[in-house]
Amino acid sequence: MSEKRYISKNIFLFMVEFSVIVGSTGVLMLLLAFLLNLFKILMQDTKTYAMLNVVGAGLSCYASILIDYMPFVILEGTWALVAFIGLVRLIKTPGEA
Repeated sequence: MSEKRYISKNIFLFMVEFSVIVGSTGVLMLLLAFLLNLFKILMQDTKTYAMLNVVGAGLSCYASILIDYMPFVILEGTWALVAFIGLVRLIKTPGEA
């Protein structure tokens, strides 16, 4: 195998592994927020819940960009944007969670 092809293959494998790590971290954060909310440990109107959603969806969106899978780029990008708007509203509202 030529050196150029070997380097290209290694870069590809690194990017695949990197996207799996990034995507898995994002999904873990989203599921953590969901489970904590489901068991009434973390309420939806808290900054922590919003941050878990913003960062989790952002990481998942980035991983979807890395693997070039547009349906999930749109899904996770929208999720991150909506969660970010919710976080901004929570921050702007004094005296809230």
